[in-house]
Amino acid sequence: MKLLKYTLLGLIAITFVLVVFTGGFALGYFMDTTGIPLLGNPVGSQPVLPLAPLTTPEGADQSTPAELQTLFKPFWEAWDLVHTQYVDQPVDDLALMQGAIRGMLAALGDQHTSYMDPQEFEDANAGLEGTYEGIGAYVDTSGEYLTVISPIKDSPAEAAGLHPGDQVIAIDGEDMTGITPELARRRVLGPAGTVVKLTVAREGEEEPLIFEITRAKIVVASVEHEILENGIGYVKINTFGDTTSSELRNALKEIMASKPRGLILDMRNNGGGYLQTAVEVVSQFIPEGVVLIERYGDGTRDTYEANKGGLAIDVPLVVLVNEGTASASEIVAGAIQDYGRGKLVGKTTFGKGSVQIWSPLSDNQGAVRVTIAKWLTPKERTIHEVGLAPDVEVELTEEDFLAQLDPQLDKAIEVLEQMIGGSATE
Repeated sequence: MKLLKYTLLGLIAITFVLVVFTGGFALGYFMDTTGIPLLGNPVGSQPVLPLAPLTTPEGADQSTPAELQTLFKPFWEAWDLVHTQYVDQPVDDLALMQGAIRGMLAALGDQHTSYMDPQEFEDANAGLEGTYEGIGAYVDTSGEYLTVISPIKDSPAEAAGLHPGDQVIAIDGEDMTGITPELARRRVLGPAGTVVKLTVAREGEEEPLIFEITRAKIVVASVEHEILENGIGYVKINTFGDTTSSELRNALKEIMASKPRGLILDMRNNGGGYLQTAVEVVSQFIPEGVVLIERYGDGTRDTYEANKGGLAIDVPLVVLVNEGTASASEIVAGAIQDYGRGKLVGKTTFGKGSVQIWSPLSDNQGAVRVTIAKWLTPKERTIHEVGLAPDVEVELTEEDFLAQLDPQLDKAIEVLEQMIGGSATE
């Protein structure tokens, strides 16, 4: 039933996009009612005459459903204007079409509903598959500049000395002011062995810093694990991708075989991934019950239950979270917190409480990502744009990072020792 709902929603979204954007563009050109540009005429130029009556391109009416022809008449008139009046001809119809899709989705005012061109769609899927070519850093694209969340361990970004909070203000000497952070991110990506020069603004530094970084093939393990010196198991989940569930099961089998005194689940800077993977991850830590509730625009709801057979449902548990903990990782943390299954330690999470589907467009022209629902925790808490507040708040400063200190992990160990009655309570 749910798959059918998703399929129908995807087909509706694709159909609407294709109907509207058989051709398309994003244009911001202001004119008065006479058809004369309001900016006036340059000195020495000929007077600008009123434009000919605007027309709808031949065949456009036939490709637009009858009930939408009046609504989209201005669109087709504008399309005709670009093709007949714009100074640099011929125009790039593909770029106009993609720009029009971006504009339509941006008009919804939802930062998580967007168009991904073919390259962006490929990049997004590569991230979930765990390999790509670039410098190896988790980044934030929601601000004015592309911002480093944290370098990936043993990556070129880490070796070069990039720090959390670094803002990329220029790439290969080109100023990134006014360039969308997502586009900047794509410019940082590139073939392994090539060099990218990043100019970085860093808090506390008066002058920008310049880094020349040789790109590499980055392999991001979805799950990392170890046994700490005090007999506590440690599991870090970096993303919720194709292999996360199987990697987690294997990690937990190894850890639980050593009979750990407790377990730390680290989801700091985990930006999320697949919803179903989040359900499978939670199921390793809770024996049963609701994991999350999806609430749709029409008021209907879907409920996701935990799978049985979790490997770590009894061991004392602490979860590490921070501002970069988002989406699927918040589903896991929210369920664990609601059931009192473990303590959250760190900073308030990102607050992405919505669900998207990615619908590939025809002819490999990218995909549309559409928000279809908001999700609630088992206790029906809404975390969207609010986040999950940790049970124990701990800051991780840049000074800590530079000194290779991790007070959040230290506190997690302390809290876990208190939970299991260890030496920290004596």
